[in-house]
Amino acid sequence: MNSDLRKERNFNRVITIVSIVVPLVVALLFRVKISNVDRLGFLPPIYASINALTAVLLVVAVLAIKNGKRRLHQNLMTSCIVLSLVFLVMYITYHMTSDSTPYGGEGTMKYVYYFILISHIILSIVIIPLVLKTYARAYLKKYEAHRKLAKITFPIWLYVAITGVVVYVMISPYYIN
Repeated sequence: MNSDLRKERNFNRVITIVSIVVPLVVALLFRVKISNVDRLGFLPPIYASINALTAVLLVVAVLAIKNGKRRLHQNLMTSCIVLSLVFLVMYITYHMTSDSTPYGGEGTMKYVYYFILISHIILSIVIIPLVLKTYARAYLKKYEAHRKLAKITFPIWLYVAITGVVVYVMISPYYIN
C-alpha cells in the first residue's frame, strides 16, 4: 500500500472516531453539573460572538481561495476550526455550570426557534466529519476532492455558525442573570 493511501486511511479512522466520540462526550458532559462554581453567565455572548466570527471568516476564506490566495484560505480555515473548538469548550463549560435556559417565546416564534435549534444541533454533529474530511483532503493535496466536498461542507458549516448566533439572540432575553 502506498504512503498516501495509508495516510488517507489513517485520517479516515481518526475522523470516524472523532466524529463519534465528540457528540457522545458532549452529550455525557451535559449530564455533569459542577456545583460550588459561580454560574458562568458571561460565556453565552462570548461563544455566540465566536460563532459570528467563524461565519465571517468562512466567507472570507471562500473569497480568498476564489482570488487565488491559497495560504490565506488555509490560515482562515484553520482559524475557523480552532474557533469551533474554543466555542465547544466554552459551550460545554457553561452547560456544566448552568441549567439550560428554556425558550420563553410563544406562538409561531416558538416553532421557529425550535426548528432553528434542532436543525442547528443536528447539523453541528453532521459538520464534524465533513470539516475534518474536507481539511484532510486539502492536507493530503487532493485539491479536486477537497473542492467537491467543500461545496457541501461550506454551506452547512456557515448555517451552523449563523444559527448558533440566531439561537443565542432568540434565547438571550430569557437568560437568568
